[in-house]
Amino acid sequence: MLNPRPGRAAAGRAAGFLARHWRMLAAATIWLALAGSALGYSLLSGRSPTATLRDTVDLLRTPSGALLYLLVYTLRPLAFFSSTVVTVLGGALWGPLWGMLLAVVGSNMSATLAYGFGRAFGQGVLPTGGAGIAGRYAARLRANAFTTVLVMRLIYLPYDLVSYLGGLLRVPYRPFILASVLGSLPGTVAFVLAGASLDIDEVFAGSASLAAVNPWTLAFAAVLSVAGLAGSRLLRRQVHRAG
Repeated sequence: MLNPRPGRAAAGRAAGFLARHWRMLAAATIWLALAGSALGYSLLSGRSPTATLRDTVDLLRTPSGALLYLLVYTLRPLAFFSSTVVTVLGGALWGPLWGMLLAVVGSNMSATLAYGFGRAFGQGVLPTGGAGIAGRYAARLRANAFTTVLVMRLIYLPYDLVSYLGGLLRVPYRPFILASVLGSLPGTVAFVLAGASLDIDEVFAGSASLAAVNPWTLAFAAVLSVAGLAGSRLLRRQVHRAG
């Protein structure tokens, strides 16, 4: 009679591997799909990489492209892709008003996704190095979810870490998402304006002059960023003093 234990042991090892590395596997899958799509389009159409990038930008500027942008923003935590880059891109593609709207919606969809994975998978979703922050804010999150999430957003703690932690600790969703909207708004405004200061058409035209940048919009974005960082630093000090 065959011993079933080796089979169960192998299945257990496979499950353990997936539990530890599922985020890396998901990120690799997303990046391979994106790279494969771009390469396939370039080969089939005979377009150069620069032309393919330009076609992608033109696609994103369409109404259906806006939906694609929201999808990319939502899946961004799984691909380990910077929220700052995607937010700046929104401003560059659609300008301050529509860029702001899409960035706010997309950022909170991504926060919801990370929150959901935190609830579903528990400890397996926390990035390396997150344990210290988790221990520091866990009790506060359980006691006062809205204020704690708001502070964590305002002091620029890693965006996805806060979302995963909120789900892991099963804080109520409504105060979590409302605090995320309000707390991330100052940074979102600054990054969208930074993107809106850039004229993508001038960049693709090969312009190396200031014609590719709106200095007033860029200066306003810089002022907001400096003010936000200064306020974040003061708030961090108050939080540390409060223990």
